[in-house]
Amino acid sequence: MINGVINVYKEPGFTSHDVVAKLRGILKQKKIGHMGTLDPNAVGVLPVCLGKATKLCDILSEKDKTYNATLLLGLDTDTQDTSGEVISKADTDSIMELSEDKVFETIKSYIGDYDQIPPMFSAIKIGGEKLYNLARRGEVIERPARHCRIIDITVTKMELPRVDLHVTCSKGTYIRTLCHDIGKDLGVGGCMEKLVRTKVERFSVEDSITLKQIEEFRDNNTLEDYITPVDEMLENYSKCMVSKGAEKLVYNGNIFTSGNTFLKMNHEDGQIVRVYTSEGEFIGLYKFNSEKQIYKPVKMFL
Repeated sequence: MINGVINVYKEPGFTSHDVVAKLRGILKQKKIGHMGTLDPNAVGVLPVCLGKATKLCDILSEKDKTYNATLLLGLDTDTQDTSGEVISKADTDSIMELSEDKVFETIKSYIGDYDQIPPMFSAIKIGGEKLYNLARRGEVIERPARHCRIIDITVTKMELPRVDLHVTCSKGTYIRTLCHDIGKDLGVGGCMEKLVRTKVERFSVEDSITLKQIEEFRDNNTLEDYITPVDEMLENYSKCMVSKGAEKLVYNGNIFTSGNTFLKMNHEDGQIVRVYTSEGEFIGLYKFNSEKQIYKPVKMFL
């Protein structure tokens, strides 16, 4: 079984679930999960966790994400992107009367904390049912706003009615809803025309590989070169090696004491560390208790 994270380039027309299903066939293993859904028409970075790395999905899904998006002003749709049914369309004069300064200021006003109402066409569950199932039946229900954060927005090109944006944001931010809200604030409506996810954590679109390439690398035995090991994904945590005599404890997921470490460590109370055997095998994440001088398991990767 392959363990680690692979940076997949999600192509248009595939759901994130489709990518996982295809990888299960390509790699002949079931234990696979992705780190953050991308809409079917969107493309770009989709980090996929393999084997033991699936335990990272909840940790890494929290990471900030970066996108290149095209906002199309003057058009409102039920999906908030150009794939949906048109709800309203502004006349050309209304759009062209907008000043570039006004558009720029409105976009920049979204930097910071932002309470966003998720779109009906989304995988969020309310009352046990996914919103897109309700939407496909023509139902529209009230959705509670979700807190998100726009870390930065850069306007990279403006040729009205289109505006190209470079956006870095927190987990759970819908870029098509951001486009919709900007258009609404400008009084002409708006939706997302194009979306490319360019970065998630350390993974960039320049280094991502397609499903076809993954098959090729599998066949020529070079796929390992494109997989990030589990412990490298956690390198912001301090490293702690246990002595030979304590290895049985960690293999069984038990606590160990500071006296069981290979070297004397100066960890702070509550600090989470990566634990390894004396041979360098990664075991998991442990939390240090300074009062009791013990390390307690947080998440095991055996």
